[in-house]
Amino acid sequence: MSKSLIIAEKPSVAQDIVRALTPVAGKFEKLADHFENDRYVVTSAVGHLVEIKAPEAYDVKRGKWSFAHLPVVPPHFDLAPIDKGKARLNAVVKLVKRKDVTELINACDAGREGELIFRLIVQYADTGKTPLAKPIRRLWLQSMTPQAIRDGFAQLRSDQQMLGLADAARSRSEADWLVGINGTRAMTAFNSRDGGFFLTTVGRVQTPTLSIVVEREEKIRKHVPRDYWEIKATFGAAAGQYDGKWFDPAFKKNDDPDRRQDRLWTLAEAQAIVAEVTGQSGTVTEESKPSSQSSPLLYDLTTLQREANSRFGFSAKTTLSIAQALYEKHKVLTYPRTDSRALPEDYLGVVKQTFEMLADEELPGPLRSLSQHARKGLNDGYVKPTKRVFDNAKVSDHFAIIPTLQAPKSLTEIEAKLYDLVVKRFLAVFYPPAEYQVTTRTTAVKQHRFITNGKVLVNPGWLAVYGKEAQDEDATLVPVQPNETVATDEVALNALRTKPPARYTEATLLSAMEGAGKLIDDEELKAAMQEKGLGTPATRAAIIEGLITEKYMLREGRDLMPTAKAFQLMTLLRGLGVEDLTKPELTGNWEHQLAEMEHGRLSRERFMGEIAKMAERIVKKAKEYDRDTIPGDYATLQAPCPHCGGVVKENYRRFTCTGADGAAEGCGFSMTKIPAGRSFELPEVERFLTDKRIGPLEGFRSKAGWPFTAELQLVFDDEIGNWKLEFDFGDDDKAKDDGEPVDFSGQQSLGACPKCAGHVYEHGSNYVCEHAVGAHVTCDFKTGQIILTQPIDHAQVHKLLTTGKTDLLENFVSNKTRRKFKAFLTYDKKEGKVIFEFEPRAAKVPAKKAAAKKATASE
Repeated sequence: MSKSLIIAEKPSVAQDIVRALTPVAGKFEKLADHFENDRYVVTSAVGHLVEIKAPEAYDVKRGKWSFAHLPVVPPHFDLAPIDKGKARLNAVVKLVKRKDVTELINACDAGREGELIFRLIVQYADTGKTPLAKPIRRLWLQSMTPQAIRDGFAQLRSDQQMLGLADAARSRSEADWLVGINGTRAMTAFNSRDGGFFLTTVGRVQTPTLSIVVEREEKIRKHVPRDYWEIKATFGAAAGQYDGKWFDPAFKKNDDPDRRQDRLWTLAEAQAIVAEVTGQSGTVTEESKPSSQSSPLLYDLTTLQREANSRFGFSAKTTLSIAQALYEKHKVLTYPRTDSRALPEDYLGVVKQTFEMLADEELPGPLRSLSQHARKGLNDGYVKPTKRVFDNAKVSDHFAIIPTLQAPKSLTEIEAKLYDLVVKRFLAVFYPPAEYQVTTRTTAVKQHRFITNGKVLVNPGWLAVYGKEAQDEDATLVPVQPNETVATDEVALNALRTKPPARYTEATLLSAMEGAGKLIDDEELKAAMQEKGLGTPATRAAIIEGLITEKYMLREGRDLMPTAKAFQLMTLLRGLGVEDLTKPELTGNWEHQLAEMEHGRLSRERFMGEIAKMAERIVKKAKEYDRDTIPGDYATLQAPCPHCGGVVKENYRRFTCTGADGAAEGCGFSMTKIPAGRSFELPEVERFLTDKRIGPLEGFRSKAGWPFTAELQLVFDDEIGNWKLEFDFGDDDKAKDDGEPVDFSGQQSLGACPKCAGHVYEHGSNYVCEHAVGAHVTCDFKTGQIILTQPIDHAQVHKLLTTGKTDLLENFVSNKTRRKFKAFLTYDKKEGKVIFEFEPRAAKVPAKKAAAKKATASE
């Protein structure tokens, strides 16, 4: 009997489909990797299972990162399995090729990415001698209720109807590949011309995102503080005192972003106003009107990440990881990787059931108070089919994040925090608006005006879910009677200064990525990005983490700061004339064209032809310029030239002496900005030129691309008659050869040497035994201050020396895989070295394998 193979995007969706079809198609048997009955075979991917092959797969020579092998524009795009999905892919492909499977049904998510996942699996499966030639139909779901699924199967779309979306999906994927590969390799080749390897990644989403952060930092650096003054007065009425702030009722905005209606820009004018109103009486006019505030909409992933970052300091990556665990492991949240903040119109019944679960279940600990709000929502009839919540037009591939019918059990503290956020938002969105009485009082003293605002919470509405039952203490204004005259009891003049714009946090950067279309002037492109932004909710966290991993940004508390490498990339792209790579307009233009393709108004061939031309233009531009001639906004350093005391200026790749008057004719001193692939930050180079030594610094890379840590020093070279930069790896050979004793008198011992019981101190980039350096070396114990990018502080060294083992350290980075790993450092007496010790696994590991896990950490 012939059967239809249904391929869902996720295992949970496959299970939902099976449950929905069972009443009409018969019971399914659950097998190892699929469900099956007489009519259907149901299986799923786990997101993307295949990807476009790397350039090396087309031509081994193209693996070389040089202009000679660029641009990479393959005649066709072959596919390769994604490592972690190989087993799943093989299982799905085996089902696709079954002889009794005569039809394929794409049940992946209803959108471009879901279409791509399915199409690439089928393409990968269709590589045999005999073409598959199996008809395809499309299940298009916006709601996952059983009835909605059954209705979807009754209205399956034809393959012909989906070809436009399929073309757009493939084109977006291949275009990202072409621009990313060629842009990254061209910029890397440009920066590596003089030797070494300086990886410079670019991409359609990551580079405009970085540009947003860099442009904000440029505004911060260029900001010149301006003095201004504010005047506050305390007025006395019969019923008591109240405060007011001076403002200009004739104020109008202009191009000056610092101007406000309550700011005065000269001290003389401010003092004159203070003098005029001091001791004078005033008259009052006020306007009072009711106001209401609805609850925020349900969460999509980006708004959840923003709020978790603002409230708890969670990174976007952490929030996604927690939400994914609540979805996959605990099954208490719906699918989190969504950009929708609405629910399907047929979900009213599910919502009521969820309220019942929250009202009736004994929720754990801090979540217990939510039960009463759920019960009140049911009893008072708050759950209604409002368009604000239930709207099919606002549901994309997935609907908003809400709690499921599964009650939470055994949540960790951070999981409970995130679940609490989602449940409160879910309950609040059905509650009535909060109601206020808003009063605006204007006090006139001679010709001057002072404003006072009062806001009284009349009915908390949805705010009750968040524990806000009454107004703030300072919300109520003392009453003033009609025609009452008030006294100006006190006048305060406050001197202030303007501040630069705030740095981006992950919360505000996620907002900027989501709303990147607002930065575009072209109305067509802005409209194309209205629902998209830069990246998707599922990828934005990875984009931010990628920029941090590639050393384009740093986290400083909750702030995100661009590095010297980020500024250099922007300078390079602007200077080369490929600034479109830094703008969200690129995404807007693509989205506009892809939408045209979906509707059959633009051919895939034409779009991809233009993308190939763009890749070729990027490479051509990178070949045209010399590294010293790239124009840019460069710094003049405060630190003098170490050789002649002249002015040191920055160009694209070096810091160069320009002489005493900075007129470009210096003493010949010049120093790279990027020693061994690591960019100097300006404060670092200022300190380096002054002290002639800095470090140890991490983030350097060898010619083979491996990370290392070292100190830098300026050394006078007699041959060239000038100073030059050298690495100091903390080698002890020099100390041994010189025979000079090493003075540790300014340090406190970190503990006893495990080899000879001598004292261990910090020395160069290592921690060493006092007997391992100097004139009389009798020991060889040492261990690095930074091991595989993980800094080892004094406290951990002391713990290692006193107990034989450090705490579990989390930021080691493997030289082979470039991936982070966790490990303890421990001293192995047999080997006489500091080695890694890994956390024990749940399953028993054979002795031979356990022994093989040991790794030396002393190198």
